[in-house]
Amino acid sequence: MKHKERLKQLKLETDVLTLTATPIPRTLHLSLAGLRDMTLMQTPPRDRSPVLTYIEPWDDGLIDEGISRELDRGGQVFFVHNRIETIQGVADHIQRVVPRARLSVAHGQMRERELEDVMHRFVNGTVDVLVSTMIVESGLDVPNANTMFVNRADYFGLAQLYQLRGRVGRSHRRAYCYLLVPDNVDVDAERRLSILEHHTELGAGYRIALKDLELRGAGNLLGPEQSGFVHAVGFDMYLRMLDETVHRLVQGDGAAKLVPADVSVDSPNYLPDDFVPAHEAKLDVYRRLSRIEDPRDLEALRAELRDRFGPLPGPAETMLSTAQLRILGGNLGIEGILVRGDEARVNFRATAVPRMKGFSAAFHEVQFQAEVRRAVPLSLKLTRLGGAPMLDGLVRALRSLVA
Repeated sequence: MKHKERLKQLKLETDVLTLTATPIPRTLHLSLAGLRDMTLMQTPPRDRSPVLTYIEPWDDGLIDEGISRELDRGGQVFFVHNRIETIQGVADHIQRVVPRARLSVAHGQMRERELEDVMHRFVNGTVDVLVSTMIVESGLDVPNANTMFVNRADYFGLAQLYQLRGRVGRSHRRAYCYLLVPDNVDVDAERRLSILEHHTELGAGYRIALKDLELRGAGNLLGPEQSGFVHAVGFDMYLRMLDETVHRLVQGDGAAKLVPADVSVDSPNYLPDDFVPAHEAKLDVYRRLSRIEDPRDLEALRAELRDRFGPLPGPAETMLSTAQLRILGGNLGIEGILVRGDEARVNFRATAVPRMKGFSAAFHEVQFQAEVRRAVPLSLKLTRLGGAPMLDGLVRALRSLVA
């Protein structure tokens, strides 16, 4: 990251194109927030197949089988053990398990000439199994190596494991990646490993990077941290706090700030998979929806969804109506709206001064009976007597009051 920023400082007018298999959380967030352009290359090279990924405990039989299968078809094997202190012992053990394998060790504390010699012999095919640390994570292209073992994979990050797995499967041959872990691993490591095991399709780096963003957070846009903060406040709340801070800096501390109402409904409200199949498109819609503060922008988004994906199903309509209630309620001083069947509860903020006459007339217009349950702060119980469904009626009533 520092090197890239240094290059930019050398000539400010230079356009920069960054290529990455798994963008770090901060870089990905910059793209999702619209601060950087991003293009996905999703067409793999010809004859490439996904890498079969397995999560297994250490087992000499499994190691013997995996290495022997690769040697029988004339291939080579990576064995990653990221502890220099014990790497020679692991290499000796593997040599005893598979005696016929020609094996070498590589790590960052070796002398430069010695390390270069080992890597040359592996690339040239005179070494069958390379036992190494993380130095093989990137920059290597050995098409003949199509089996990898990663010892104690629970110690690695999600992007690291994806980069390691990318060292195999670089030819037309079927590739295998074995992530060796103990029987009991912590919850975070189990989530990382599960994500990698399930996302094996070609070009899965972007989806894995999205999961990494969810797990680690977006980092600091104005500082050196490339991830973090999500565990303290939650990813959605972090994005909201960031957006509010940027808005306040741009508009000034005195700028009016919309505090949306908290809306809870008893019916499904989301984008179904058969309506918006692509996860990236869903994420984009959810992100835009969370930032809308003007009902006109919401209607524009509704029209866009209808144009791109067709008629809106029930859950999507409910989601947009809920978002509309959040905006309208925020403008009217409403703190929360709870919708349950043909009844609803509308709670106002303690600082709000609602005009009861106007609210009564608006609710009467949509055939809702309004009953005061608490005077200060005002709380209303609404009962639907007829007409439109509760959610649609609430939107119509509140929209008439805002207008």
